[in-house]
Amino acid sequence: MKIDFNLNLTQEQKLIMTQQMQLSVKLLQMSSYDLQEYIDKEFQENPVLEAAYEEKKEEEVKDRIDYKELVKYLEFDNYGSQSYGSYNNDDDEVSPFNFISNKTSLKQYLHEQILELNENDYIKSICEYIIESLDGRGYLPISIEDISKEIKISIELAEKALKIIQSLDPDGIGARNIKECLKIQIQKKELGNDKILDIIDNHLEDLAENRYQNIAKELNITAKEAQYYGDKIKTLEPKPSRGFFTGEEVRYVVPDAYIRKIDGEYHIIMNDSLLPRLSINNVYKDILKEEKDKFAVDFVKDKINSAMFLIKSVEQRKSTIYRVLEKIIELQYDYFEFGAEYLKPMTLKEIAESLSMHESTISRAIRDKYVYTSKGTIKIKDLFTTGIYSNNEGEDISVINIKNQIKKLIDEENKKKPLSDQIICDELNKMNMNISRRTVAKYREELGIKSSSKRKRF
Repeated sequence: MKIDFNLNLTQEQKLIMTQQMQLSVKLLQMSSYDLQEYIDKEFQENPVLEAAYEEKKEEEVKDRIDYKELVKYLEFDNYGSQSYGSYNNDDDEVSPFNFISNKTSLKQYLHEQILELNENDYIKSICEYIIESLDGRGYLPISIEDISKEIKISIELAEKALKIIQSLDPDGIGARNIKECLKIQIQKKELGNDKILDIIDNHLEDLAENRYQNIAKELNITAKEAQYYGDKIKTLEPKPSRGFFTGEEVRYVVPDAYIRKIDGEYHIIMNDSLLPRLSINNVYKDILKEEKDKFAVDFVKDKINSAMFLIKSVEQRKSTIYRVLEKIIELQYDYFEFGAEYLKPMTLKEIAESLSMHESTISRAIRDKYVYTSKGTIKIKDLFTTGIYSNNEGEDISVINIKNQIKKLIDEENKKKPLSDQIICDELNKMNMNISRRTVAKYREELGIKSSSKRKRF
């Protein structure tokens, strides 16, 4: 066997990303919250970097909103039933952030109620211990037996203290499971009867799925009566801690920009309120003039270069987001003017080509970014369509518009005879929206809307 060693020259193109390029891309796709944390970290590690936070006015601080999703321990279909709460914004200038910026601590609220009770200090101290044992939902995750062993009291005394806790506000506090939570509320509101308690004990899953026929059969009542009892249960709160600060980590989503209509035109106001004004410390600039200590000079040069690139990258991020929003306002003017039903088809490619950027740059620029408008805070990504259909006249219709129309049809339907997916499909086709029944079902599920059989009211 003959082995040859040859040298061959070949040409190929490669994109080699430097550390600075990687950092620039990383900063672009960060949310404002993540960027703030990154800058704070850099400020701690780079002595050359100056980060001056301007003193915030109370109104500016209130512009933060906690978007952390609350875990739902029991979900009911809200169609035809009372929802857990709603927000009504009558004034476009009033930020929705204002209403949840300073939540009362749940445990603090309970401790205050204990102080006012006509009980001896010993019982109150046991109640205090149980309050500190509650979890983020407001439930008691440990058993009475465990409590009695931990603090060396009788089970009877522990149960008495728990009953006191469960008598406090908010209703349902101190429950050990969802069923007990609902039954506490039923008792306090004096809504209870044997049928309602039976549904809570044995038919919560049927209730969540609106299977009223099953409930009616088991309880020997009519479907209409089962639905009546179900509606009462659906007005209850499965998570007593809702609306209170529970001590869990709060992750804020901050709008990167505000879109305001001023003198008939939409303007973009970039939100710099949470980011510091970055600069280079002059003391370290002076060190560069002294060439006595080469090590110190090289160290400072390296830190200054890092700081300068960070400052440049933050400004570049701001500029890119601004340009993207500017183009979005141009293409989606009717949306900002008239509402969601006027949202037009728009893709990353379209924005990228118009701005002479790469699609990946646009994708990173809108990732985890929010903008505050007169209609509330919206995710920039939601203004882009995931797909496009054409109607019979050759016009493009965005998926979001189709979903909005599906929701509108269901909102306006006769709840006693809810629309099937096929009927919805037929109605959309009458509106020149070419769509199949299977696609209607897919979009309905993505909207979180249940099938017609589960939306039926008796």
